[in-house]
Amino acid sequence: MRRSGLYAAFMAMAISVLPSAWTVSAAHAVPAPLTDPAQADALTAELGPNRTAGVYRQDGRLVFAVTDQAAAASVREAGGTAKVVAHSTAALTSAQNDLDELAGIPNTSWGANPSSNQVVVKIYDGVSAADRERINEVAAAHGDAVRVERHSGRIEQTAYEMRGGLGIESSQGTLCSAAFSVTPNDGDLSTGQRYLLTAGHCVVGGNTTWHRWSGGISLGSVTDWSYEPGDWAVIKYTNPDVAADGMVQYKDGTASQITGSRWVVDNEKVKRVGTMSQDLDGMVLNPSVTVNYDTGATLHNMIESSLCNVRGDSGGAMFTGTTALGITSGGNYVDEPCGDTDSQADRSSFYHPVQQVLITHDLAAY
Repeated sequence: MRRSGLYAAFMAMAISVLPSAWTVSAAHAVPAPLTDPAQADALTAELGPNRTAGVYRQDGRLVFAVTDQAAAASVREAGGTAKVVAHSTAALTSAQNDLDELAGIPNTSWGANPSSNQVVVKIYDGVSAADRERINEVAAAHGDAVRVERHSGRIEQTAYEMRGGLGIESSQGTLCSAAFSVTPNDGDLSTGQRYLLTAGHCVVGGNTTWHRWSGGISLGSVTDWSYEPGDWAVIKYTNPDVAADGMVQYKDGTASQITGSRWVVDNEKVKRVGTMSQDLDGMVLNPSVTVNYDTGATLHNMIESSLCNVRGDSGGAMFTGTTALGITSGGNYVDEPCGDTDSQADRSSFYHPVQQVLITHDLAAY
């Protein structure tokens, strides 16, 4: 008993004379890991855009990109993980703002990436050499704060977008093209039910339910159609997520807004878009002809043009400027590709007049 008492007294005295640096206090406890994004945003805002460069996750942790050791210490004191980087949020924002001045170059994207501490520019297919040079000039002005990458494919606005010239496919696998989006002619083209026009012969055989060829997005079902003496079909959009913006789209990703429709004029210049061949310019050869197809079908009051088309272009749009004119029906040499010239020698094609469908169904192109 005596030994235990002496030992306890000794230990108490030894602890009392330990240097203060050896003592453990709550003030120097390891902070709890910072995992709340809201707290991370608050700390980033407190440090400011010149001392930070964003936050990202790595191995389950929030990592703060900072530009100096004092900022790194502040992050660690708050329970965060810090990484000192070369470029601040302010510098990356400046580079992105300069790139934004180039907005309008299709098939490109750019944005500040906190984990790489760079503005990453992605250039996809279809960007011209001149536009690539414009991008590279802006990137070079900001040194290694901007990284330019090349990627394949084209950028589509959304899988749910529907425009004239894009491919549509029936539930039975028939491939055709979209012509124009239309809506009831009630004076308010912004709120009416949307419909899509295509060729009537695409519906033959029970092809009444349609989806977008690219992405397989549901579009809707046929409400009315005709094949002999005309060649047209009206599809009612039933998918509320489809953005039918009233445009016709070219192969390079650009588009033209349609604002109205009319009957064609003989010898006027026209344009056609379809999903299986390139965009072409041509002219109206005859505003009203009778067409006798090799299947035995006879169509009346069709438009004949110097344009060429191929299988799969059926239902596509013929137009001029912002005005809808015709729905692609067929032509000669449809199993041979269209060439690079506008009007093809010995090539002709036929279209159902859009105006006839719109008047009959009290619809309007937009």
